Amino acid sequence: MANLVSIAKTVGANRIVPTVSIPYPLGDPSLSLEDQWKLRKHRVGVALDALATEITEPTIFEVKI
Repeated sequence: MANLVSIAKTVGANRIVPTVSIPYPLGDPSLSLEDQWKLRKHRVGVALDALATEITEPTIFEVKI
């Protein structure tokens, strides 16, 4: 999980899941607590799916909301 995808690619990360922002990688303080929990759960789910996905080259996994 990375908030700076370009840097993650530069350092050679093979699986990249974009996060929300630098100060709040897995949250958004403008959302309600319930919505923040849903956002976090979804992003972590995408990251777990990324780990379970077989890849042959560096891959950026799309986060759809």
